[in-house]
Amino acid sequence: MSTPSELGIFIADNRTHFRPGETLVVSTLWALPDVPEALEVRLFWYTRGKGTEDVDIVATQPIAKREAAGERELTFTLPMQPWSFSGKLISLIWAVELVAEPGERSARAEFTLSPDGAEILLHENGGANGGNGDGETLRSGG
Repeated sequence: MSTPSELGIFIADNRTHFRPGETLVVSTLWALPDVPEALEVRLFWYTRGKGTEDVDIVATQPIAKREAAGERELTFTLPMQPWSFSGKLISLIWAVELVAEPGERSARAEFTLSPDGAEILLHENGGANGGNGDGETLRSGG
């Protein structure tokens, strides 16, 4: 019988809202049945909703000392864009992920990136308040 894999990634102070250029501090922990071939943390954004999902890995940090179990703290400087948003058809979400290879073992923590730290909400209400003329209005959520 094999030992189950456990992976965890946690954003410092349980923060979920960030501004561009801020430092993201994450703690990772893992307990695997064997020493992984590779263990890394990825900073990325992805889209969710109708159509094809887009993913862009912005930065990666390998965990150099390979062990079957351990903990590490890492930091990333967040990029200036793209900003997190949520619309009726599509949303853009930022996340950090701890990935152990081989296999599909991973743990993820999501967060919001925007100028004021709040998710940008796209509402349909006739293009008022900064709308783009086709019924979409940008509003900062929070």
